[in-house]
Amino acid sequence: MQERHKNRELYFKEQAITTKNHVIPFIEHSISIDSNTSVLEIGCGEGGNLMPFTEIGCRTVGVDLDKGKINNANRFFSTKENRPEFIITDIYEWKTDEKFDIVMLRDVLEHIHNQELFLNFVKKFLKPNGKLFLGFPPWQNPYGGHQQIFNKFTSRLPFIHLLPNFLYVGLLKLAKEEEKEIKGALEVKETRITIERFLKIVKKENYKIEHADYYFINPNYEIKFGLKPRKQLNFITKTPWIRNFLITTCYVLLSEQKHR
Repeated sequence: MQERHKNRELYFKEQAITTKNHVIPFIEHSISIDSNTSVLEIGCGEGGNLMPFTEIGCRTVGVDLDKGKINNANRFFSTKENRPEFIITDIYEWKTDEKFDIVMLRDVLEHIHNQELFLNFVKKFLKPNGKLFLGFPPWQNPYGGHQQIFNKFTSRLPFIHLLPNFLYVGLLKLAKEEEKEIKGALEVKETRITIERFLKIVKKENYKIEHADYYFINPNYEIKFGLKPRKQLNFITKTPWIRNFLITTCYVLLSEQKHR
């Protein structure tokens, strides 16, 4: 596993920087963010994405199933005055009537089973004019299998997640990857999401796309690898199927369409 994924505090800081420099400006195309804004992050991990919102003064809530990550989150925010509320639960089992201005799903959708059901369910957390932010990698992109979680050798191999399962697992075992990481990789493969399927779900679940950016170089690569973010060429983003191989992440802001 690469060092940044072992070092959870480093990973936390990387998330915070990318959200501050790229995610918040993206969201602000459609909604102003200030101390009156409420933010829910589903699959928050250690809460790095929430840090820039807390610095603005937002009310922030993070929900995650992983107790260890939430424990880290509480530790990382222990000296902060405006701390998020962290909740350890399955989002489907969370009992709350609170509604939010912004619901965030950054690098989460590709891990979700039955994404159609999920995107319908999260509407319940949105205020009437609330926005749903999603950042996700199309399945077929060079590192769409989340190879970055692997050891140095396999983490650098593009497209290996597109191999048949028996070859993919065989390669990972040969590289002495941990069973936990192999299981996670197969989950991403099972729940694979393409741009086409995502857009189909968006339409079916009556969402409106407020704003969308498709990146050739993921904004997160700026802090990780020193690479300047670069949006994909427009004609590629409009070319179905091929675009999935050439886009490293999609930033999409949704709102619920009003019934006429």
